[in-house]
Amino acid sequence: MILTDTHTHLYSKDFENESEILIKNAIEKGISRFFMPNVDSESIAGMLQIEKKFPKNCFPMMGLHPCSVGAKYEQELSVVEYWFSKRNFIAVGEIGIDLYWDKTFFVQQQDAFRRQIQLAKKYNVPYIIHSRNSFDEVMQIVSEFKKDNTKAVFHCFSGNVEQAKQVIEAGSFKIGIGGVVTFKNSGLDKVVEAIDLKHIVLETDAPYLAPVPYRGKRNDPEYLLLIAQRIAEIKGITTEEVAAITTQNSKDVFGI
Repeated sequence: MILTDTHTHLYSKDFENESEILIKNAIEKGISRFFMPNVDSESIAGMLQIEKKFPKNCFPMMGLHPCSVGAKYEQELSVVEYWFSKRNFIAVGEIGIDLYWDKTFFVQQQDAFRRQIQLAKKYNVPYIIHSRNSFDEVMQIVSEFKKDNTKAVFHCFSGNVEQAKQVIEAGSFKIGIGGVVTFKNSGLDKVVEAIDLKHIVLETDAPYLAPVPYRGKRNDPEYLLLIAQRIAEIKGITTEEVAAITTQNSKDVFGI
C-alpha cells in the first residue's frame, strides 16, 4: 500500500528535532510520498533540508502563502520567481486567497494569486490553492485561466457538494481532503460520498487540522492513514483501494 500526502508542512517548527523520526514512522505505515508547500521566504531553508534528507519521499513546492501577502509582497514574489529560475519544483504553492483573519491585503492577495498561476503555466507545473473563507473569490480568478488547463489542487476543501462540483467542472483540478473529513458535522462526508474518488487526493496539512481522535492536537504525518480509513468507510471500500486511487490521482497532478 502506498499512501500520498499531497500537503504537509514537515519543516514546521512544531516538528523541530522530530521530523526525521516522524517521517520514518509514516513511511513504515505505507505513507511514502510527501508534497511540501512553501509559505514564504522564511520557510524555504527548512523545507529544502527535509528534501535533502528524504529526496525520494519529500517533494518541495515554491510559492507565497496568501497569509504572508503584505505590504512587501512584491519582494516575496521576487524570491519565488528567483527560486523557480534556479531549480525545479513540483508545483507552485501554496497560493490563493484567505479572508478569515484579515482583509487588509485582499487586492494584493488577488494580484499575487494571479501572478503565481501564471508562473505555474510558465513552468508547466500544477498549483495548490488555499481558499479559506474565499471560495467565490478564488473561483472567479481561477475561471480567468480556465483555457490554460493547468492542473491544480483545491487544498483543504471545506465546501459543500455543489461547490465540489464547481471545482470539478472548472478544469483539471483535484480536491484535497484532510482531517476535517473525520470531524462530526463537518459535512465533508457528504462531499466524499457524492463525488467520484478519481477527483480526490489526500492530505494532512500537518501540523494543522489533526483528524479524530487527535483533533486539537498536533497533526503528525502518520495520521494520513486515519483520513484514508475514514474515506474508505464513507465509500464502502478498502483502505488499500483508497490508497491506490488517490496516489494515482496525485501522480496525475504532479507527474511523479
